[in-house]
Amino acid sequence: MPASNQPDVMDKLVSLAKRRGFIFQSSEIYGGTGSVWDYGPLGVELKKNIKDRWWHALVRMRDDVEGLDAAILMHPKVWEASGHVAGFVDPLVDCKACKGRFRADKLQDARCPRKPSKQPGEHTECQLTEPRQFNLMFKTFMGALEDSASVVYLRPETAQGIFVNFLNVQQSTRQKVPFGIAQIGKAFRNEITPGNFTFRTREFEQMEMQFFVDPNADHMEWFEYWKAQRMQWHLDLGLKEDRLHFHQHGAGELAHYARAAFDIEFDFGGTLGFQEIEGVHHRGDFDLGRHQEYSGKKLEYFDQPNNRRFVPFVIETSVGADRVTLAALANAYREEEVAGESEGRVVLGLHPAIAPIKAGIFPLVKKDGMPEFAEKLGNELRRRFPVFYDETGAIGRRYRRQDEVGTPFCLTVDGQTLEDNTVTVRDRDSLTQERVAADRVGAFLDEKLAG
Repeated sequence: MPASNQPDVMDKLVSLAKRRGFIFQSSEIYGGTGSVWDYGPLGVELKKNIKDRWWHALVRMRDDVEGLDAAILMHPKVWEASGHVAGFVDPLVDCKACKGRFRADKLQDARCPRKPSKQPGEHTECQLTEPRQFNLMFKTFMGALEDSASVVYLRPETAQGIFVNFLNVQQSTRQKVPFGIAQIGKAFRNEITPGNFTFRTREFEQMEMQFFVDPNADHMEWFEYWKAQRMQWHLDLGLKEDRLHFHQHGAGELAHYARAAFDIEFDFGGTLGFQEIEGVHHRGDFDLGRHQEYSGKKLEYFDQPNNRRFVPFVIETSVGADRVTLAALANAYREEEVAGESEGRVVLGLHPAIAPIKAGIFPLVKKDGMPEFAEKLGNELRRRFPVFYDETGAIGRRYRRQDEVGTPFCLTVDGQTLEDNTVTVRDRDSLTQERVAADRVGAFLDEKLAG
């Protein structure tokens, strides 16, 4: 894996995220819940914008992908068929000295709790046990009795809900292979060594699409097609090209079901460096074949024109909504000097389409009818865009507050507004300003946000 060329801004992002209402530690007033996070007012908007953009690209813009929202709780035999009950495990070691627990295959990244100043991987004083296997699924019980017959699991991935609904979706929509099924939903993994802010958490959201193809057709062409499509989506999100690359899984890395696999990795900077934010996998017919075997129900597609039945191969695209949100923040964060000003500024250079607030609206001063005009303009724009009204503090300070949360445009009502009905529109990135007629501001924002 190539070394990171980006600075380590994670600590600064954690601070900004809490201070400005992007992400909070879950149950913080009780000391927090380990590696579980709450999205605040701005964070929930940012993450929702990313999810909406994914849904639009994968479902709304295509006639060969259908949407689904499968339940979190599923029949326990689903997880037996998928291999999660037997094989969804991590090798763990315990330290008899510090009482820490670490993944045996990730010791180079682990930190001893008694030596917080040490670098990751320094376990020279630790007394490690032999590795043992630990299942990552959260287990609970359904019904009144807590016994082996009532065991269910919180799903560790959303894909299985798609596979068990393959024929339901195909027959109800009359889709013909090749076609896909997409969904966004929560998944849960009892990670032992989570960390790096929201990168690895115990509760997270996945955006997954399973594309079903004819095993006798050019399924590897579809695999290459979806690799290219998914990389382009991340670029269109505004992630910098030099911070993205593909990592191919070698023979030793391939999952038991995979015929081919590539990760899209993003450079988060610092010691975290390049990490997976999306996987593109060729799963063959493993999943449908296993569910067919365990359920006793045929999951074959009937190709009527050729009078043949087959179990489709699957090309999977699986992206972490939380990881992409974190990547968008890391990609956007910058500190810069401003010509003619003594203080620098912190900017989140988010793509305008995913910015939580699209425009800040300010009266230059709190008199001469400027606040009334600005409030009226804000109320009109709020019907179409997330906007923020602010009349407190110097105008420069108000600009800086919006720069820090990624707002792409600021609209200022000033003395000239009352004369010619125009407002000053300031661009976050270029710092240029232009006059725009107040009744044209909505169309201006539409044009700028169209990308």
